[in-house]
Amino acid sequence: MNEDAFKKAIIFTAAAATILFCLAPFGYMILTGFSRYPDFFSPQTPWVATLSNYRAVMFSESLHFTAFLRNSIIVSAASAVISVFFASLAAYAITRLALPGKLLFMFLILAMSMFPPVSLVGYLFKLMTALGWINTYPALIFPYVAWTLPLSLWILVSYFSRIPRDLDRAGLIDGCSRLQILFKIIFPVAAPGIFATLLLAFIFAFNEFLFALMLTTDRAARTIPVGIALFEGLHGQIPWGEIMAAATLATLPVVALALIFQRRIIQGLTRGAVKG
Repeated sequence: MNEDAFKKAIIFTAAAATILFCLAPFGYMILTGFSRYPDFFSPQTPWVATLSNYRAVMFSESLHFTAFLRNSIIVSAASAVISVFFASLAAYAITRLALPGKLLFMFLILAMSMFPPVSLVGYLFKLMTALGWINTYPALIFPYVAWTLPLSLWILVSYFSRIPRDLDRAGLIDGCSRLQILFKIIFPVAAPGIFATLLLAFIFAFNEFLFALMLTTDRAARTIPVGIALFEGLHGQIPWGEIMAAATLATLPVVALALIFQRRIIQGLTRGAVKG
């Protein structure tokens, strides 16, 4: 075997091992969701295919899966839109206006995002209790906006900085205000970056667990990660088959978004408005 073939074999083996390591938990989750017996890996237990777990998740009134999924979509979509909107305004101001301390502001935003959520959730619970927002959508939307805003801001600042300033000057010459330039010129040009940031913010909020656990109490606002974690059978047992089926169904929206828009996400994060 020559050197090039040996390198290709090593790369292929490493890639295959990485893919297997990453996908094995998902494969086990899917198999368990379709299995009548969750302990099918035991030598004494056969693997018997069934759809009962999925039927129970989708149609059982006691599990409230559809309510949890609806809450997750509403909260994640609202927080992503709000976060990206304000991040777009801030990114435009940072990249276009002569503001003092812009770099320091960016690093402060980044430093604030590094605080572990567990250190803040107690104070956040007291605040939401005082506002009467426990177990409501705003109790999750506002923390999620604050949580995803640094990520959105850094991505959009990087993207907006590559949009040529000649577009702004042309808009000013035509009599546009700064807001008109932003909404009529910059936003359409930066649409790929904004869309990619929107998807990432949605996925981050969709997967969040701690805030949703502490700030919700029932299906009125509880999101799908917490709903799945608190699944329980009629006699207190843990219904692993239903949990895995619910996890599979909950993963589908995120996987679909990533697969359908992966090219737009990559383009939005790596390309500017014009080629330099």
